[in-house]
Amino acid sequence: MSNNRTIILGVGISLMMLLIGCKSTYNAQKAVSNLQTANSGYDFHPIEEKINSWIEKGYYPGMSIIIAKDNQIIYQNYFGNYKPETQVYIASAGKWLAAAAIARLVDKGKLSWDDKVVKWLPEFTDIKGQAALRELLSHTSGYPDYQPEGNHGDDYQTLEEAVKHIAGLPCDTAPGTEFHYGGLAMQAAGRMAELAAGKDFEKIFQEEIAQPLGMKNTHFTPVDSTSGHNPMLAGGARCTLEDYAHFLEMISNNGVFRNNRILSEKAIEEMQADQVKDAFVKGNEYVVQVRTLDHKSIYGLGEWREEINENKEAILISSPSWAGAYPWIDKKNKIYGFLLAHVNPESAAKDGFSSFLSSPVMASMTRDIVLDRRSKEN
Repeated sequence: MSNNRTIILGVGISLMMLLIGCKSTYNAQKAVSNLQTANSGYDFHPIEEKINSWIEKGYYPGMSIIIAKDNQIIYQNYFGNYKPETQVYIASAGKWLAAAAIARLVDKGKLSWDDKVVKWLPEFTDIKGQAALRELLSHTSGYPDYQPEGNHGDDYQTLEEAVKHIAGLPCDTAPGTEFHYGGLAMQAAGRMAELAAGKDFEKIFQEEIAQPLGMKNTHFTPVDSTSGHNPMLAGGARCTLEDYAHFLEMISNNGVFRNNRILSEKAIEEMQADQVKDAFVKGNEYVVQVRTLDHKSIYGLGEWREEINENKEAILISSPSWAGAYPWIDKKNKIYGFLLAHVNPESAAKDGFSSFLSSPVMASMTRDIVLDRRSKEN
């Protein structure tokens, strides 16, 4: 009996030491991260003040942000009740992730950006069947933005069920003729991917994007019935801060993540290219409101082209959301960042606060901070 107690006591002490060691390692890693941020030489107080002001006004219970330049994290911080493990629905910020998962299938030859819907969904017998995959992911397909008022909202748990309720809807416009930011068309794109791969979309995403990038806490299912978290591809993703940063690192390195190619350079080029083309664009679209730039080549595949250069190449790309989550890549200054947030819609509505139009200030504020340091060095 005495020997057994000795053994148990010994095992207990060993486990305790192991846990203490793990915690010490974690704290040491965290301390190193904070030290690197503190020694980055950038003054992020303006961003901290902006985020804290939003939280103090009750717009958000918390937020977190990560910013990298030249593939090095220069700032990472958590505010309010947000922690490294905080996982929230990111609404339209998931569009970028969904498009990348489909791009992997295009890379593998299972799909083509020019595939017509009817090739994979023969039940789409009207003009909706003539929309191309690239049009479904660039909001130029002519599909209704969302289910019409009076219809059941698109919160179905499978894309097979979702497209059954899209097939009979009339088109708003002919494919390729007008830009309409919405979500239903992406459901058809996702279902095409499922049929091409022989797997459900969540499995496609996990195998093609999440697992290769170490995004262990990012998922598209189950679909939440709360308004704004559906449809599945356009608004249903949820993730953590560092997960999405891995994705941005891959995109900013032309499809390569830590020496492993995830997407081809051609896929990155297609996603960032002007996919709106000759389609009509209204004058008050997102890019005009947040950047005051009046250009029509505003969208690629699953991502906004906020700023372009003289050759009409995208230099600031993003995937903003009504929830306030905002990922961006400033290609000109070699910066990427992600603001993880989920707005309190009631509090925001009282003040007329738009999380969708407010979060993009992070990209311009970060640029100013980086350029300010550069000017002081010179």
